[in-house]
Amino acid sequence: MSDWRDSVELLVHHSKIKVPYSWSVGETGSRFLRALRDEKKILANKCPKTGQVFCPPKLNSPYTLEPITEWLELTGKGTVQTYTERHYDTAALAKDMPGSAEAARLGHDAGGAGNQPCIYALIRLDGATQALPHFLGEVDFKNVKIGMRVEAVFRDNREGHIFDIRYFRPTGENA
Repeated sequence: MSDWRDSVELLVHHSKIKVPYSWSVGETGSRFLRALRDEKKILANKCPKTGQVFCPPKLNSPYTLEPITEWLELTGKGTVQTYTERHYDTAALAKDMPGSAEAARLGHDAGGAGNQPCIYALIRLDGATQALPHFLGEVDFKNVKIGMRVEAVFRDNREGHIFDIRYFRPTGENA
C-alpha cells in the first residue's frame, strides 16, 4: 500500500518578513538599563526563595514565580562558560535581520566589522547564577578558553541598551 504523502508535491515559498516593533522593558529592565547608561553599573536581582541571582534582572523568579525585590550590584567581572565565533558581516545583514540593525547602529565593534570574526560568549558574572550572553573583545578566538576571566568594557556614549557594555575583555586573572 502506498502512502498518499508520496504523491504530494511540496512547495516552498521563500520570503522575508519585516516586523518592526518597540516595547517597554518595564520597571525592572529600565532600572537595569539606566544603571548601565548612567552609572556604568551592572545590576542583578536575587530570588527570595531559591537564592538564584539573575543578570539581566527579572521581575519574578522563573522558578518560584515570586516577585524579586532584592537588588545587587555586580563587579562587571565574570567567567566565560562557553563561546563561539561568528564569520558573517553584521552590517550587511542589518537590512534583513531583526536586531542586526541595532547592533550595527550601536557598532558592537567587539570584532565583526566587515568580514572580521566576532566572538560571542556566555559569561557568568561574579555573584550571578545565570550566564549573560555578550561579545568578547581584545582577544583572538584561539586564545579564548572556557573558564577565562573577563571584565566589562563600557562605551563612552551610552544609550540605555545592553550594548552600552561594548564587550568583555580578558582580565589576565586565572579562573
